[in-house]
Amino acid sequence: MINDNLIHLFRFIDEGVILVDHLGNIIYINESAACIDNIDKETSEGRHILYVYPSLSKKKSTIMKVLRTGEEFENIEKKYRNYKGEEISVISSTYPIYEKNKLAGAAEIFKLKSENKAKQIDEKLSPIEKPFKTRYDFIDIIGKNKELLDAKERAYKASKTESPVLIYGETGVGKELFVGSIHNNSNRKHRPFIAENISAIPNSLIEGALFGVSKGSFTGAIDKKGLFEMADGGTLYLDEVSSLPESLQSKLLRVLQEKKVLRIGDEAYRDIDVRIIATFNEEPEKLIAEGRLRKDLYYRLNVVRINIPALRKRKEDIPLFINYFIGYYNNKFHGEIEKINKEALDYLISLDYNGNVRELKYIIEGIFNFKKAGIINKEDIINLRPEMLESKVPFCEKIDEYEKKLITEALVKWNYNVSKAAAQLIIPRQTLQSKIKKYNIT
Repeated sequence: MINDNLIHLFRFIDEGVILVDHLGNIIYINESAACIDNIDKETSEGRHILYVYPSLSKKKSTIMKVLRTGEEFENIEKKYRNYKGEEISVISSTYPIYEKNKLAGAAEIFKLKSENKAKQIDEKLSPIEKPFKTRYDFIDIIGKNKELLDAKERAYKASKTESPVLIYGETGVGKELFVGSIHNNSNRKHRPFIAENISAIPNSLIEGALFGVSKGSFTGAIDKKGLFEMADGGTLYLDEVSSLPESLQSKLLRVLQEKKVLRIGDEAYRDIDVRIIATFNEEPEKLIAEGRLRKDLYYRLNVVRINIPALRKRKEDIPLFINYFIGYYNNKFHGEIEKINKEALDYLISLDYNGNVRELKYIIEGIFNFKKAGIINKEDIINLRPEMLESKVPFCEKIDEYEKKLITEALVKWNYNVSKAAAQLIIPRQTLQSKIKKYNIT
């Protein structure tokens, strides 16, 4: 679409240049554009423009407008967010690209609206060491929901510090994407990244797995590093820390505070330099109220808090996920599914998704197991999972369910002290007692 000589020229101009094909897929980003927008050139090329800039939409993006209309846009002031959640302000011009009198793509040329960021292009363009990569980066976090974009922005800012990070989100929301992205954008990206689900380790082995074992500490024991020593200099990602017995939660807190670790059976402490990122799929405050998480450990981990919204709270992102998964499984299963029709899309948007993004992903994967081409319709979804047939639930029942949930959570938080729970809910104590009896909460 663009000859090599022109692309070579784009490498040496100060303005940012992005070229897309007729579908909006990025085919070229020059180094200045990657610097101005603070995005990774290698990761972004080949992605759709709306994935790299999730705050944009087909209606708001000048590139997408050019692809629809062939119209030119010059010297437009724009604000948008990149896939890391950062806000960028630029002045841009967007032009159509024709090939044999047919609209073949678009080119956007832009520069920073304000130079007060003091970004030095020539420094940014110098060769840098390729970072150690975990599996995920911010571009893999799909969505345009404001709460999600705010979470991405917090995560990106947190990647530039050394403080512990606590991430809360229900099962399947993509906590591991945030964790990997923080590490890959941190000063520790060249150092180890160690991940462990605490609940998957038998209780008898947890202490040795975390802190290491010294030779001779028990019959057959050999010197063995724990997770902290393995992650020295890098990042240690611990999932479901509340699964730790209370005594080990105390020891974990001591390690975090003193930055020293003592292997089982050893007498000498070892210095460690590790950044901790902890994730929870239950609200930490609820875990504290139930006695499953120590308050002092929670305060140490909760220096930077990131809450990831459930999929049912950001349904505007569901079409983005569906389009992404269709492309992903077309490539994986050599399929030729074009899209999803409106009836099927509306139906998938109406679901609650207790399994969040992971549940939606498996629905699309399931469809690909028996359909290789064409358009996904509602019958494909129902044939896959007959239990998903729509069941009409009266509005009043949904209200009751939600009310019961709020009351139960408040009672748990205040150890079933009715007066304190009523104060939190801002209702009279007598009203709360009546509702406890109504919902048979014990």
